[in-house]
Parts: sequence; C-alpha cells; structure tokens
Amino acid sequence: MGAKQLDTEAADILNELQVKLSTYLDNFSTHCRSFFVHFSSSSPSFQARINGCMRQMAEILTFLCQVTFMLPARFQILKNRHLRRSKFGVFPSFLSIFADICEKTVLKRILKDLWKIVLSSLEKTIVLPQSNDSLGAQLLTAAKGLSNLKVTQTSLQMNIGGGEAKTLTPKQCIIMDAGLESIKQYFHAGGNGLKKAFVEKSPELASLRYALSLYSQSTDALIKTFVTTQHSQVHDGMGIRITGSEKIRPDRGSGIEKPIGEAVLQIDTMVAKERKVNVRVIAVNDMKWQTSGMFRPFVELCLIGPFLADKKRKFTTKSKNNSWSAKFNEAFQFVLGKESPDCYELQVTVKDYCFGRADRVVGVAVVQLRDVADRKSCMCWCPLGPRVHTDETGMTVMRILSQRPADEVAKEFVRLKSEIRPAEEGR
Repeated sequence: MGAKQLDTEAADILNELQVKLSTYLDNFSTHCRSFFVHFSSSSPSFQARINGCMRQMAEILTFLCQVTFMLPARFQILKNRHLRRSKFGVFPSFLSIFADICEKTVLKRILKDLWKIVLSSLEKTIVLPQSNDSLGAQLLTAAKGLSNLKVTQTSLQMNIGGGEAKTLTPKQCIIMDAGLESIKQYFHAGGNGLKKAFVEKSPELASLRYALSLYSQSTDALIKTFVTTQHSQVHDGMGIRITGSEKIRPDRGSGIEKPIGEAVLQIDTMVAKERKVNVRVIAVNDMKWQTSGMFRPFVELCLIGPFLADKKRKFTTKSKNNSWSAKFNEAFQFVLGKESPDCYELQVTVKDYCFGRADRVVGVAVVQLRDVADRKSCMCWCPLGPRVHTDETGMTVMRILSQRPADEVAKEFVRLKSEIRPAEEGR
C-alpha cells in the first residue's frame, strides 16, 4: 500500500509499530490461552484435559485394532468418529466462545498454540513416550482389554514403572496416520481456521509423521538409521586421530575441552566371505577418575549395526589395578552383518570394575567403521567423553527401541547409548 514511496523515517516508524502490534497480539493470545486453560472448573490445567483425551485415544486405538470383523467402509466410519471424539471432544465449546469474541488474527494464534500442544501430546504420550516416563506404554498396557478400557490418571500414576511396556502395532500406526487427516481438517475448519500451508509445514506434524514412519521399522533398520546419521556422538565427532602405526603418536585432537582419557585401538579389516574386523585394545591413557577405593579399569568393546543378532557383539578386557594409564594389549574379532561397513560402529566404554555393585562408566568413545574401512590396518586414538550425544533422529530411534523390552538387541543398544559417567565419579 505505497510502502515503497514512504521516506526512511516513516517506514522505520511503521515497521516498529508493526513489530509492537505483533508482540501485543502474541501476548494477548497467550492471555486468552491462559483463560482457555483455566476456563474449565473440572480440570486445573488444559494440558491435563488433553492428556485425558490422549488416554481415551489409547483405549480407542486398542479397541479399533480388535474390531476385525467389520466391513472396510463401516470400519473407516467408526474409526474417524471415535478418533475425532477422543481428540476434539474438549475443544468445540471453548473454541466457539473465542470465535465469537476474538478477532480472526487472535483466534488463529490461539489455534496455532493448540495445534502445537495436541501434536506434541500425541507424539510424547501415544507414539513415543519418554524412556524414563512409561505413561504412553502404560496407556496401551492398561487398555489392552475391553473390560478395562477406563483407567483413571491416579491408577496410571500408581502403575507407572510396572508391567511390560507395549508398542504400537503396524495397524495402530496406520490408524494414527489416518487420524492426522481428521485433525488437520478440524484445525483448517474449511478455511476459517489455520492455513493448510501452516499445518503441512509445521515441525510438530513433520516430527510426528517421521516418528510413525520409523515406528514400524525393524530393530535392524532402526539401528542402521542411527549409525548412518549419528556422526557426532562424542565430542561432536572431533578429536579422533588415525595413524598407520602405534609408533606414530599424533598431537592431541582439537575440540576437546575437558579430556578424561584416551583409548588407543588397532583396527584391522579383512574382506573375505565373511567381513571381519580385528580390534586390539592397546591402552587407555591419562584417565581422569577419582575414587576412595581401588581403581580397576577395564574396556567394554561393542559392535553396533544391523543383522548382528546371531553374532558376538561384545567383548571385555581384563581389569587393571590402580592404573590411570592402563596397558591391555588384548585382541578381539567381530564378524559384520551383510550391510556395508558404513552401517557399523565400534563403541568403546571404559569402566571401573566394582565388586557387588554396578560397574561405573569412566568414559566412552565411538569409532565409525566408515572412517577406517579403506585401511587394512590402522591405529585409532580416541578421546573419551562422559556420554553419547544424539540429535532428534537419534533420540527418536532410542525412544522407539526402548519400547521393545522383549528384543535383546534393542535393549542392549539402548543401554549402550544411555550409559553416562557419574558426576561423583568413583566415590
């Protein structure tokens, strides 16, 4: 509207006013949402109401998967009706009030907040409950029988941590994916709500869809995804040096702020009918570890990758007594699966052996076989870090695998990637 014809001072003033208006609208929509949150006297928090809908949805998911005798058309109608009721039963009365009293701009900002809450709740409660919070698993466990469909929040809180965790079945994933179309249509409201472009491009929808796409994959496929995407697990992937001989000791790697030790490995790769990797643990040097008792370090060496269920995946060295620069010189042989070396990694975990209680982690390092596959023999100098770090993809894979308690490979993988150096070290 003629903005290009304005002088610089007037344009700056208008831009400043526009920013202030946008800020006021954000604040006003936040206040409206706060009113929305506390509007219902039956629930102290709107998030609690949404959590209640999530529990109802878990029950309906189980019910729909048990209804196998219906014709497809009738099943589709029943599915859409039940899922809409579980997701949106709490909204219409509130939204109709705000639609009457709010400007469209404010209403859309409230809808955007609700969209984010609902999608995040679906992912965190139903699809991928946090590994340290088994609420979603408890929902599906508690809803497995038609006679026990109604479970109160109190009873769920009492039972969290007990029982066997359940995962979504492929059929439930399909239902969830189809249910997303209903929720998108609801928030679009025939053009009166959120724009389709905003809904389709929202990170919450992308995250939920990606989680559902991973959910039905096998453990091997998920581990392959993890290894091929997580290249910065320890010290942001920095610090590892590769040389041709133990006699060639490289300078300390850059990017290591607080070194806690360094593992020295000799890795030999052999290409034959079976691809094998020989790993010799030479030493672990300059370990930073305080303890009031005897320090007995040893090395746990694990091969991580797909199609290793029937193969030896873990070796441990003997422990050394009170040695902060321990020499091991022990060799182990791993047999790779049928995938390329790019899909495999070696995780080195240095631990303090403790009789009568769990061994404590001194530090971890990860060697990607893709970095050494082209060398027949090499030395790897691996700085230890306190734990493994992952991005969103890695965390999603871990959350999915943590819900497979009957899968030994999945359990072992989650344990390896979750171990952490204690803050109190060995004391």
